[in-house]
Amino acid sequence: MTTSVADATIASVNVLGDHGEQLRQALTATAGLRPPGAGFEPAFALPEPTDRLAEFFAVTDLRFAGLGTVGDTRLVLLDLMGNPGTRTVKTLASHVIVARAVRHIDSTGEAVMILTPSSANKATALRDAVLRAYRTGLATPGQLRIVTVVPDAARPKLWQSDLDDDPYLAARNPMCVLDREHPEHVKTVAVQAMEGHERLFNRYGFRLWHTLDLDNYRCADAVRAFAEDAALPLERGAVRVHAHAVSSAFGLLGHHFGTTLLPERPAPPQYFLVQHLATPDMVQSLYGTPPPEYRADAATGLYHQDEDPRYPYTTFSPAEELETTFYTRTPTTSRAMNEIIRANGGGGVVVSLHECLTRYGEIRALLARGGTRLPADPRALREWSLAMVTAGVLNGIDRGLIRADEVVVHASGSYGEGDFAPLPERSVRDVGGAEDVRRAVLDAAAAGTG
Repeated sequence: MTTSVADATIASVNVLGDHGEQLRQALTATAGLRPPGAGFEPAFALPEPTDRLAEFFAVTDLRFAGLGTVGDTRLVLLDLMGNPGTRTVKTLASHVIVARAVRHIDSTGEAVMILTPSSANKATALRDAVLRAYRTGLATPGQLRIVTVVPDAARPKLWQSDLDDDPYLAARNPMCVLDREHPEHVKTVAVQAMEGHERLFNRYGFRLWHTLDLDNYRCADAVRAFAEDAALPLERGAVRVHAHAVSSAFGLLGHHFGTTLLPERPAPPQYFLVQHLATPDMVQSLYGTPPPEYRADAATGLYHQDEDPRYPYTTFSPAEELETTFYTRTPTTSRAMNEIIRANGGGGVVVSLHECLTRYGEIRALLARGGTRLPADPRALREWSLAMVTAGVLNGIDRGLIRADEVVVHASGSYGEGDFAPLPERSVRDVGGAEDVRRAVLDAAAAGTG
């Protein structure tokens, strides 16, 4: 672990080098929680340490950086976006998933095909991890492939890579786009597409693995707690809150899981959820109250409310979709987060685009202190998670929703137009439902098999 004063970095964390053994312990602990009778999944274990595995995990490093003080509250950035090939938090979990697949391939000789639904970032991160497995020699396209399913709204957020540029790889790793009105349907379609996966193995030799499962992410996200414990010790009696822009709060549940595995378990962490108006389900569930009624202002074109500080005071629309990444309605994880927050403290807030734009200059300057750059023009931003959580923290402090000595801001995603090349239309496979996805899986498995 290295410490630097450059760009306010408090600590840089090499996941495999600094916390590899703890990550393996988290995988083992997760395996003990799995219910019997689940579909195919590789063991919750990593391959043996090698230079190739270290090179594969090199882009998963984390970083803590100071952002200064707002009011009486210190802000620290937990930068989870270090991979330039994704710029999202999903990098580490995706690499753990792919590494588990590699171990299965090496130990059994069976090929693995990953199938996952995503709002965009999980798909980008898993595809990047598969590509890195090819590049580092951990697996070949004959052994490991991936089929991803995203909603139509995700098209502007899909990253181009060698999986698209190389026709050989593109045929084996298709990106499916579901043209549906409700983006959450990609999850249902992906589950339905798993039907008949035994025939896929019998015919083509590929084990089909549906990876959208909390446990597949929780074991990796536990590393956040290990890194925090080592690099960011909390003063006795001080109150720390972890803030995260969430759809299902996989990341925070993983962090909480990690705290339970520490040898000297710290005080239970407090969590602060940040959501948008299109899907405020976790905040609504936490407080048990419906969103407030908004009043239209004909003079400004804005909608206003002043009854509930946990919702935007101003918005362009009461049903506004600020960030397509957050598309899950009534997540099954709400109950667990409610119990944790109600027992240990924390809370949540919903933010609007108008609030983010109003505070954008402030947010940009604040994040720059920690070495994270947002585009000068907010119209260039393609991933709003980091801007959202920062606006939520600032609102939370201003409105008395956050009362803490320190807030750790989990930087789960931020990229703009200049950070990636959009996936070209030629690389997109339009699908209308589960049968089309099953056909995409079969075509991907059949590619190159004669």
